[in-house]
Amino acid sequence: MAARTISQEAFEELVKENIDDLGMDPTEALQDAIQTLTLQGVDLSGIVTCVPGESNPVIDCLDRLKHLQSEPDDNQLAIMFNALHDLCSNPNPNSNQNAAIATKNGAVELACSLCSKIPHVTGSHVLLLSALNALSSLLHDVKSTGTFQRCDGPRIVIGFLADNKQDVEVLSSVFRVVASAATGDEIVKESFMELKVDELVLEILSLHKNKGIQSLYDAVRALLTPDDNRVVASQVYGYARKFAKIGIAEALVDSLSAGLCSPDLVSACTTLKTIAVNDEICKSIAEKGGIDAVLRCVDDSGEQGNKAVAKVCCSLLSKFFLDSSENGTVTLVLFLFVLSYETSELAGSDMNKSEIVGKGGVDKLIKLSARFADDPSVLLEIMSIISVLCLRSPENAARAVEAGAGDLAVQAMQKFPAAHQMQRNSCLMIRNLVVRNPENRTILLNNGIEKYIRKAKETHSNCKDAATDALRDLGLDNYNL
Repeated sequence: MAARTISQEAFEELVKENIDDLGMDPTEALQDAIQTLTLQGVDLSGIVTCVPGESNPVIDCLDRLKHLQSEPDDNQLAIMFNALHDLCSNPNPNSNQNAAIATKNGAVELACSLCSKIPHVTGSHVLLLSALNALSSLLHDVKSTGTFQRCDGPRIVIGFLADNKQDVEVLSSVFRVVASAATGDEIVKESFMELKVDELVLEILSLHKNKGIQSLYDAVRALLTPDDNRVVASQVYGYARKFAKIGIAEALVDSLSAGLCSPDLVSACTTLKTIAVNDEICKSIAEKGGIDAVLRCVDDSGEQGNKAVAKVCCSLLSKFFLDSSENGTVTLVLFLFVLSYETSELAGSDMNKSEIVGKGGVDKLIKLSARFADDPSVLLEIMSIISVLCLRSPENAARAVEAGAGDLAVQAMQKFPAAHQMQRNSCLMIRNLVVRNPENRTILLNNGIEKYIRKAKETHSNCKDAATDALRDLGLDNYNL
């Protein structure tokens, strides 16, 4: 159900009544109005809640920008846009409320109008950056992004993107707008795709290799994430296939090949994972050297103790043979898409699994687990990969136990009993290590794995099913106890 709302005028009238009729002082009248409306479930976002007579900095800033719209002054416009950006973005503690106030009072329309009047090539560089940064901070919900769409915002910012391909500062600011606008809004995503943003992304990746334009990667992920709850079937998987088809996946693999010295490595990994939505794309990435590049990064991250790189590389490796959403739940659209594949492809690419194991991937993962033995967030990613590598593959399961996967399970479950997700991933990994390998059951049981699985089952509700299945596949008759 939609939250109840109130107009600015009605809010101010309520405060006035508290003062005139109940004899409250202005501050008390304001706090009483806020408390009363909040208890009634009224949404006060976008409402200026100042003591009567006091000014609001957001409104003051917008009034000044409106004045400058009729009497343009590039320096003053840049100053006001910077002020608006500071008010509506982190670390300002009131940024969300300020952005809501600004949006409710026409800030997005005003920013789009002023941006449209800045010459793409000859306009003030400082003004353009200030305007784009302010616009990105205003786009915080579907109301604001919807307004951006109606004001022809996508066309305006794509114009700046196309005409400033050599300017890293402008590119960074434009892509921040794209990322903010596309987040949670399927219609805006579609508009950007119709304006061929994918082709511009590829061109800019080619022009600026490993230049650290982080917002570019944020924009791609925003475009390819199905996060608009208003639509039943998102088009983002089709967009991802288009991104891969024109060569963006290959360009991202090039970023991985630069290794840990690349400022783009973590972002390139997470973005490549977003693009890898089906088996065909995963195989293509592998053929372009993606698996080799990731395994090198896994090795290097362990040697250098780079936890961030280790986690994203493990997560990306999983994607090469398991298409799922970030939280592990296959979305409806992807589920329907996967059903169109042959049964042999439902669990992912066996070819990629064999390649990873053949290139010493399991040994690298176990080595990485030793380097990050004190961090369950890294260990759970490693367990997830080993689990899928061993799915339907007794050869890989045997290789994994030989490399030390059984010891990893025992030691991690013993060391981190409260890490529920890691405990669950360990149970899932154990299942695949033993279900087709009776010899592995003996090894794990002799190492005392049973008591840790039972403890996880008793302690964590999300481990119950996985732990029960692990006990059963270990050959224990009382697995259901």
